[in-house]
Formats: sequence, structure tokens, C-alpha cells
Amino acid sequence: MSIPADLSEFIQAALQEDIGDGDHTSLACIPSQATGTAQLIVKDTGLIAGVELAVLILETFDPTLSCTVLIPDGQAVKPGDIVFKVSGSSRSILTAERLVLNSMQRMSGIATLTHAYVEALKDLPARVIDTRKTTPGLRVLEKWAVRLGGGTNHRHGLFDMILIKDNHIDFAGGISQAIQAVKDYLRNNNLDLKIEIEVRNMEELEAVLSSGGIHRIMLDNFTPEAIREAVGLIAGRYETEASGGITLETIRAYGEAGVDYISVGALTHSATCMDMSLKAC
Repeated sequence: MSIPADLSEFIQAALQEDIGDGDHTSLACIPSQATGTAQLIVKDTGLIAGVELAVLILETFDPTLSCTVLIPDGQAVKPGDIVFKVSGSSRSILTAERLVLNSMQRMSGIATLTHAYVEALKDLPARVIDTRKTTPGLRVLEKWAVRLGGGTNHRHGLFDMILIKDNHIDFAGGISQAIQAVKDYLRNNNLDLKIEIEVRNMEELEAVLSSGGIHRIMLDNFTPEAIREAVGLIAGRYETEASGGITLETIRAYGEAGVDYISVGALTHSATCMDMSLKAC
């Protein structure tokens, strides 16, 4: 199986972090030729995520391991559900166990929380998007989990989109100066990147509309009522995004205000891990 480079790098680094110069407990306790089967048992309710990754981890560590998936990524699960079984070297299963569990617990928690936000908007056109508020080194997994939960990824890093935020505006000397500097930079470096700009109030929105030349306007810490007014002023000229402390209790009101995207940092920085275990059977 071909593994994307970013996932391969994560798996190799994570295995090295945990194993070091050897899983001495398993090496001491388990005969080298011992084989067995273990199953991934869910102990919580939500959406399962990280199944494909778990198989990649197990088969990367020991290609002789055999995995049978019973519940694929993105499916609803409940306590007692068996997601997959893995058979082969008992030592290998024990050594890879914690990385499999840590990854799946984190990803399933994110997918479950994302699904709740998406469900709150299910009959509205607004889309739930993530942010760069991810765990360093785990962004590829956390954004994957957002997709499995029905959410949409925003930019993956600083390299694939321009996002002019409040500090950029302040350091650049104003909105028009920041926008012009970005246009010049993209032209001079032959780059084709979309431009988004954050605004904090109606005055800044008016300045952006006067300058133009962007793709999306982020309305930061606006009330739903102010969002509705801002969307009316933008009048379909640019994409719109609401951001800033939006919760499960308030997201519906923002969606009803007519915004295109709603960014929620909590998807990745506040998700609770799903409880599960890998047990011999």
C-alpha cells in the first residue's frame, strides 16, 4: 500500500518516539514466535476515525500483520462495537498498540465534535471549517478527522493561502496598505494564492470593500445580527466567513445570518478523545 509522505513521516517519527531502542517489556514477556489476535473495542459514543491510519501503522511496523476492518472511518459507533481485528506477531501488536490507540482516540474525538457542529447547520448552506489551531506535528491527522466528521479544511498552513489578520493590518499600516503589499508580493513571486482578510468592525469592512481585490472576508467576533448586516453589504462580491468563539449553542444563528463559512478552532483544540481499547481475543 502506498502511503502519503506526510503520513509516513508521522508514523515513523511516532514509532521511534515510543519504541526507542526497543519495547523491552514485550521482548521480555512474549516469545519471539508467539502469535495472537486483538480487537479494537469502542467504549464511547460518537464517530469513529483513524481506522485507515491504524491499519497503516500496524502494517508499517510489521507487514506480516493482518487487519480486518469491521467498521470503517466516519461511521457512528457505540460502546461494545468492534472496529477491527489484527492478527499476527503478539510482540508487534503490543508494540504498536499505544500509537494506534492515541491516534484513533484523538481523531475520533475531533470527528465526533465536528459532526455535532455540522449537524447544527445541516439544512443551511454554511460550511463548518477548521483552523490552524492544531497540535504541532499532528495537523495532517487532525484535519483528516475534521473531514471525516463532515467538516471542511481551511488552509493547511501558512503556505497555501494568504490570510491577512489583524496584526498583519496593524504592522502594515492599514487595510489598503496590507492588501496592496500582498498583491505586489504575489505578482512579483509569480504566486497564485487566494486572499482572505480579517475585519473587526464595520469600518474595517468598508475599507476592504473600497480596496477590493480579495476572495474572502473573515468577520471576526461579529454578532449574528452584525454578520447579517455585513453579508448584505458584501452582497455576494466575496466569500464570507464568521469566526471568533462560535459554539454549538450559537453556530445556528451564525448560519442563519447568511455567512458562507464558519470557522471553529474548538474542533481541534478542544475535542475530547474517544475512549477505546485494543484487547487480546
